[in-house]
Amino acid sequence: MPPEDNKPFPKRPRLKHFEYIGIYTYFLTILTSGRQSYFKESCTVEPLINLLRATAEKERFSVIVYSFMPDHLHLLVTGIEERSDLQNFVKLYKQKSGFWFKQKTHLKLWHLSYYDHILRKVEAIKDVA
Repeated sequence: MPPEDNKPFPKRPRLKHFEYIGIYTYFLTILTSGRQSYFKESCTVEPLINLLRATAEKERFSVIVYSFMPDHLHLLVTGIEERSDLQNFVKLYKQKSGFWFKQKTHLKLWHLSYYDHILRKVEAIKDVA
């Protein structure tokens, strides 16, 4: 059963004592609204990849790897400056891509929240990728 759009995903909120700012690596999962399979066609995914690249550059993130699955997106990203802000990066990407998608389809693209995992120093980026 898909999560409700008004419920956070995951069930836990962002970490309370971590600011998500700086040179950290994150594994993210972002669901589509209602777990709809919007990412089956390259004509949808290609513009979203371009927006991802532009947003990452603007917000000072390096996209190590991405994977568009039919109903969600996996990202492995690293902040490249001390001021790299993950929450701003995700918010801006979802906003820009959601607007583009809404203009094209008149549908809501993203689920309200997202799952994040902050990689620890002992976790190899290559293994997570």
